[in-house]
Amino acid sequence: MNSSTFPIAIVGSGRVASSLGRLLRDRRAPVVGVASRDLDHARSAAAFIGGVAAVELEAIPGLAQRVLIAVTDNALEEVAMRLASAGFERGIALHTAGSRGPEALAHLSAAGVATGVLYPLQTFPTPEQGLCDLPGSYFALTGDSDAMEWARKIVELVPGHILLSRPEQWGFFHAAAVLASNYQVTLMDAALETLEAAGVARAEGLAALSSLARATLENVLRMGPQAALTGPISRGDAETVRRNRAALTAVSPATQALYRAAGQRTIPIARRQGLADSALAQLEKCL
Repeated sequence: MNSSTFPIAIVGSGRVASSLGRLLRDRRAPVVGVASRDLDHARSAAAFIGGVAAVELEAIPGLAQRVLIAVTDNALEEVAMRLASAGFERGIALHTAGSRGPEALAHLSAAGVATGVLYPLQTFPTPEQGLCDLPGSYFALTGDSDAMEWARKIVELVPGHILLSRPEQWGFFHAAAVLASNYQVTLMDAALETLEAAGVARAEGLAALSSLARATLENVLRMGPQAALTGPISRGDAETVRRNRAALTAVSPATQALYRAAGQRTIPIARRQGLADSALAQLEKCL
């Protein structure tokens, strides 16, 4: 029996669970059930996925031999323990939590289940948006050989791209994703706070910065950070950096600290661009 024909159950009812479950169903994968701590939440996810049952977690072992666990990082051990206690002793379980490796499913591994991680390097602001953005995304994989085989089949269905990892390297993937996604949001929020200090409403500030932010990101993705970097640190303009810092005394201490930290982390990029050591030293001093 081909592993792709085994029934699949989803544990979790949030945006990742809903997006992945719906995508698998759309690709005609045999998703049969959704479980969650809250049965009403499971029903909502099942309705979004379509054509699947909302069930209690303990019903999963009787439904499926392939289980995709898309819950919060801190809930993984509890889910694994409850599935093992309910008799899930064969098959495969994958979780999607980026900051945890296969060891988070140790209870299932001890019961004889092949375990692994299928971590999508993607953001899920809504299930609908996640569903649209998943095709073409990269997925980081690690785990037992059988778990990796199933994870590869899922990525092929999406379709997406694969990044392989050893368990001891796993933490780097999630940290990189946080920097590239979450902290991009943080930087924009800090920029909006700074414009608010100049009397610009947040909605207008977001509109004003949108073209700049889009062009910058597109340049980084097309050319790489070194070629895309412009601005005072790239030019070695320490005086402008000092004036920026003086202006930022009107905003929160956290935003002031973020400006300094981001500037310090930008200096190595300017060094790679070929900025003179004397200019680098002045920048370091004023930051």
